Amino acid sequence: MEKFVPEIKLKLRDRIVDVPRVISKAGGIRILGKRIKSILFSTDVAIIKNTNADAIIAVYPFTPQLSITQAILEVATVPVFCGVGGGLTTGQRSIGIALQAELMGAYGVVVNGPMEKEVIAEMNEKIDIPIISTIVSEYDDYLGKLEAGARIFNVSGGANTANIVEQIRKKFPDVPIIATGGPTEESIEKTIAAGANAITYTPPSTADLFTEVMQRYRDNVKK
Repeated sequence: MEKFVPEIKLKLRDRIVDVPRVISKAGGIRILGKRIKSILFSTDVAIIKNTNADAIIAVYPFTPQLSITQAILEVATVPVFCGVGGGLTTGQRSIGIALQAELMGAYGVVVNGPMEKEVIAEMNEKIDIPIISTIVSEYDDYLGKLEAGARIFNVSGGANTANIVEQIRKKFPDVPIIATGGPTEESIEKTIAAGANAITYTPPSTADLFTEVMQRYRDNVKK
């Protein structure tokens, strides 16, 4: 029997970025006592402030900057996983950023696929929060990254994500896996069934959300 969950809505804050409800079928990952199933993929502070996701993953295609990390951590009301490089930004710079992110209050740091195992190992010695290693291919060195100190996998393999998750789960039944769920409820359920513990969700852009609001304003004027 499905449990009844009362829902309280507010007049001024009723409009939020609502993650797909199907994500609740995931088992979740417990970090510092908090169970996390849905993770919003965004660096937009307005969206981050107005979402019901369990956590935020803040990774962006630029060199990680502490000012961005600080801004996100200040507005977020849920755990934040911060990107600390792995491609162009690596080595001691990434390690330093990871340490600062922990001191600012991040719940974990995310390293991109190219991050060398030696850097992961040294980072693991310097920080206490979990290192989340991004996996983009079934040919990635999963075992090597785990041995270096990665504690969570973040699978982002496009249309092949569910297959990668399934492959990892067969080899490592107890490793926490975060994965992109795709655009539909069916693809999210498939990724969860493959073994993902938590799902990342990419929200509409602020521009797209504003387009809906402006159209509603126009429709009201016509009336």
